[in-house]
Amino acid sequence: MSGFGEREGPWTRLRDGLRAYRLITVMWIRSTMTYRASFAMSLFANLVVTSFDFVAILLMFSQVDSLGGYTLPEIALLYGAAGTSFGLVDLALGSVDRLGRRVRDGTLDTLLVRPAPVLAQVAADRFALRRLGRIVQGALILGYALVTLDIEWTPLKVLIMPLMVLSGAGIFAAVFVGGAAFQFLAKDAAEVQSAFTYGGVTMLQYPPAVFALDLVRGVTFVLPLAFVNWLPALYVLGRPYPVDLPPWVPFTAPLVAIAACAAAGLVWRAGLRAYRSTGS
Repeated sequence: MSGFGEREGPWTRLRDGLRAYRLITVMWIRSTMTYRASFAMSLFANLVVTSFDFVAILLMFSQVDSLGGYTLPEIALLYGAAGTSFGLVDLALGSVDRLGRRVRDGTLDTLLVRPAPVLAQVAADRFALRRLGRIVQGALILGYALVTLDIEWTPLKVLIMPLMVLSGAGIFAAVFVGGAAFQFLAKDAAEVQSAFTYGGVTMLQYPPAVFALDLVRGVTFVLPLAFVNWLPALYVLGRPYPVDLPPWVPFTAPLVAIAACAAAGLVWRAGLRAYRSTGS
């Protein structure tokens, strides 16, 4: 069984996917804004709940002056960059973690017969505008870090800041889609996917110095989460990376994001082709 547009060109599929995604998200946004007070409360609740991780960091720093040799503003830079990138993807693709449930109960089959790419339908399903709270929270922490830190800015450091956020979003998007594709086989693996998505952003909120070197190597050379914020941010801070790498590596984050998204797209198409309806 295959999805809509299986034999179309990649640019046609992309165009159709974006159009379908836009139409579905607009529908959900209109539905959400019907109850504006409820939306405002859920947005505020999302902002507060996602702030608890940084509150925990603040509590740590009430007892210590540094964590792994990093000050609070330096960790705030890591936290804000990872949180903003993840928030963008969580808003756009957060619904894909329900794919396993659709595979299990058979509702995915209804998406396969619709004239729209399956990934666009799954990603846009129940689009939750309240997730803007995570983006706002991450951006506020990032802004605090940039104002507080005494950074010797250069044109390259200025350039790498927006690249870090956008490339990080691309890498997280690849992890979301790749994890969703895994659910074609595992069917009920939302927790496994969350370990790499929500677990990944939690790990990146802390400096690499607090983790084992083997783990740092793994998220650098295997699952390239280090390119989300560790490598670019440490370049901005002028700090060495635990793994010996050339100085130009942080600037390859956009290329890593593109490669990761391409790989995730291939994995998604392979999983969709292998899907044989409920119970397969």
